Amino acid sequence: MENLDLLKRLCETPGVPGREERVRALIEREVKGLFDTIETDAMGNLICTRAPRTKGKKSVPGKQAAQGKAGGPLKVMQLCHMDEIGFYVSAIDDKGFLWMNPAGGFDTRNLFSRRVLVVAQDGDYVGVMNPGGRPIHISSPKDREKVPEVKEFFVDVGMKPADVKKKFRIGDYVVMHEPAIDMGDKFVSKALDNRVACWLGIESVRKLEATKASHACEVVVAFTVQEEVGLRGAKTASHAVLPDIGFGIDVTLACDTPGVPNEETVTKHGLGFGLHIKDSSFISDFALVEEVEQLAKKNRIPYQRTILAAGGQDGAAAQQAAAGARAVGIVVGTRYIHTVTEMIHKTDLFAARDILAAYIASK
Repeated sequence: MENLDLLKRLCETPGVPGREERVRALIEREVKGLFDTIETDAMGNLICTRAPRTKGKKSVPGKQAAQGKAGGPLKVMQLCHMDEIGFYVSAIDDKGFLWMNPAGGFDTRNLFSRRVLVVAQDGDYVGVMNPGGRPIHISSPKDREKVPEVKEFFVDVGMKPADVKKKFRIGDYVVMHEPAIDMGDKFVSKALDNRVACWLGIESVRKLEATKASHACEVVVAFTVQEEVGLRGAKTASHAVLPDIGFGIDVTLACDTPGVPNEETVTKHGLGFGLHIKDSSFISDFALVEEVEQLAKKNRIPYQRTILAAGGQDGAAAQQAAAGARAVGIVVGTRYIHTVTEMIHKTDLFAARDILAAYIASK
């Protein structure tokens, strides 16, 4: 089985929407030699461009180079968001407790009694997060029925109030503090949404490089910011790149678990990458869906078609940029999404990498 050390490092690096700089720095180190240009735009997106790699001077033998806009090479863009859901410190009270404002969507049932990492100006500090209220020993049955709102959660960093006010400030950010775990056929971590896509953006191109695969298209991998709060980085990156083809790379639900009807599973672990048809933000180009499906069959890459009833992803931004682009989603089914126990199946992860590399090599 392949080494997933890079995925582990990506997941364990903190980076909420608007504060992705540490994830971006890690990726910059990893992609050296894979791309011809690497740029960070004003919003913080990392845009990596790889020029056509052809066996001949002008064309690939046996392959007609697809033309993109204005007669140039076809421009294929992967959009891989770097941010994870988290919080910003919004208040510090006189007792030294940190109060937070969310950056991303949370189900508060998953937030009880969590260890967190508070990223401050002078370093990272471990804290514990809990909601206000009485513990079980002194609470009433009615107290225990209540599900707190996000605004009721606070962080205790175990310091004297005066020290807390010296070390922390409004705008510091908070992420969950849990290690990534390699579990046989599965991989578990916080922030698989969407460090999975960051891994795929790197490893799909690394596979092209390792196999010396030719491609007549221009490849752009955009590691985007602020997806969890509205596809913000993908919108600006897509308007700058103006792709012909956009691949929204993300996780999706895998609800093949107890308590969920079969028709609501979205994806099932181990059946391959998700060929994303539709969600709340966009509908994939039907001809591109068919093309990717046929390519998967030809290369014996396992896949499953997917539709997500609610939610969105960066592929929508590519599709709607300027005059528009053909777009499709390539996703990896993830159990327990938006928790610290997000779980993927390695078969699905590697299938997603392989279809992305195969598509580029086909152009």
